[in-house]
Amino acid sequence: MENRAFYPETMHPPLGAYAHGIEVPENAKLTFVAGQVGIDADGNIPADFAGQAEQAWKNCVTVLEHNRLRMSDVVKITHFITDRANLAAYGEIRAKYLGKQRPASTLLIVAGLARPDLLVEIEMIAAKTGQ
Repeated sequence: MENRAFYPETMHPPLGAYAHGIEVPENAKLTFVAGQVGIDADGNIPADFAGQAEQAWKNCVTVLEHNRLRMSDVVKITHFITDRANLAAYGEIRAKYLGKQRPASTLLIVAGLARPDLLVEIEMIAAKTGQ
């Protein structure tokens, strides 16, 4: 059995590109991706939101691939952004990485992250059977 997205008929459809819930098979291997920010391997941080968001997503992909997982294995994402004005740009970047995938998802607009120069943070949970 693979991870299965579901949408209860008695609920309003999701407001965006996500599932209300994801069922994970009991024998699945779970991987938790810590909050990733827009810092590259050399410690550089792009000054703009889009650059940071791209790097944060790349960092998530790197963590997943290190554990032999893909974006299609992601079952839950929590997104933190510091400025509501960046929602549209973030949605485009998110769509680039997720494609048609619809994991369970929570997006929060927060007052700030661990450092004032950080504008976005992404954490994930992935699940895969047969490993």
